Amino acid sequence: MAGVFDRIVKQQGVDETSEEESPNQFQEQTPHAQESEAVDAAGEEINTEATARTDIKLREVAQELLRMGLLEETQRPHLYRAALIAMERLNATLEPLDLCARADEIRGLVFLAVRPGDTDEPQEDWSHPLVRKQRLNLEQTLLVAILRQYFIAHEQDAGTGAGDAMVAVDELIPQMQVYLGESGSEARERTRLLQLLDQLKGHGLVSAPDSHERVAIRPMIAHLANPENLTALLYELKARVTVDRSDNGEDGE
Repeated sequence: MAGVFDRIVKQQGVDETSEEESPNQFQEQTPHAQESEAVDAAGEEINTEATARTDIKLREVAQELLRMGLLEETQRPHLYRAALIAMERLNATLEPLDLCARADEIRGLVFLAVRPGDTDEPQEDWSHPLVRKQRLNLEQTLLVAILRQYFIAHEQDAGTGAGDAMVAVDELIPQMQVYLGESGSEARERTRLLQLLDQLKGHGLVSAPDSHERVAIRPMIAHLANPENLTALLYELKARVTVDRSDNGEDGE
């Protein structure tokens, strides 16, 4: 039969065992609690980041403008309308790149432009790092000037914003010959012109030739370059051709 002393010793042993188990239980729960807190913190960070991100539709508009330089209502109607609705936010998104979006609602066009500088010094748009690689060469610029004349004449007849401005490839060949001269090979000149048209198609200025070898002139051509600069280019090229012909004695024939 256990005495009083035995019962006291047994009770002290139970108390010590309980005290030893309690810290272990607390230590086992700590990693789980820390993991839960980490998950909660990560979730809050993800939610904050998702809230801070630009609207997905606006991102699509900005990405398409940076990729192509323009949005046509006839080609990308959903993105075009989204750009018009969120024009202010779109320009805020493009501002760090020194770019801005401009709208020509009459022609159904939203296009990318270099944002005006903060100073009064003359600004060369082609010097912008994102635009420099898109610069046109002399022959491309000449063809743009010729196509622009056709486009403006079409709008004068059908009204500003009228679509379906078409021109035949055969009409453009003699126009180019006026300024560049004749190579003596019609096939070579046709090939050169088709290559130039394909290059301008990449800039969104013309379509691919149809089955009748006609190309559609896109409305972006109205905004690509300053009319005065293009006119000056045409006069300069024509003057060069005249000088070359005079040097070759063609005027005396």
